[in-house]
Amino acid sequence: MLKIYLARHGQDFDNADGILNGHRDEPLTVLGRKQAGELSKKIKEAGIRFDKIYSAPLKRTYQTAEIIADALTIDRPELLEELIERDFGVMTGRPVKDIESMCAPDIIKTEAVTYFLSPEGAETFPQLLKRGCVILDKINITHSDGNILLVTSGDIGKMIYAVYYNLDWKKTLSLFNFGQSDLLLLSPDSPPEKAHVFK
Repeated sequence: MLKIYLARHGQDFDNADGILNGHRDEPLTVLGRKQAGELSKKIKEAGIRFDKIYSAPLKRTYQTAEIIADALTIDRPELLEELIERDFGVMTGRPVKDIESMCAPDIIKTEAVTYFLSPEGAETFPQLLKRGCVILDKINITHSDGNILLVTSGDIGKMIYAVYYNLDWKKTLSLFNFGQSDLLLLSPDSPPEKAHVFK
């Protein structure tokens, strides 16, 4: 059986400053490294082993993946370009507080996050779903069983989850918060409502 784990990166400098990052490439903060270390400790204590770790090609994700790989003494993470966060278009580098004024009413508000749907130049969530399909196809072609870890970001991570469980993308955005250094499990024997391993 193939089990796919999804980890979100720890806090980066844009997160700390309330800036929308998307493809911006800021490294982890001291807190972000601590979050990744705490996630690594939980994984180790739970006895979870990974046969392979894939990371998005951004500092915040790769550093998180490296910290996990080092803690578990396994091979270095391999870059998977498709795991990169959503392109935020004109919202890239804007303060989070600008989302409603710039994007309403084309937004979805949740308790933790306000999602903008289609500002100029941004990838849409249906486009992210297609990218999620590509990612899962690549993983399923390369691996028939074992435990695989994908280290990625919030929006694309949620769409990978939506594709795996064949869920509506709008519903998925409101289902749960995929927080910093959270871990999800996508598995045939793990129902979607129990995907969170660690929060």
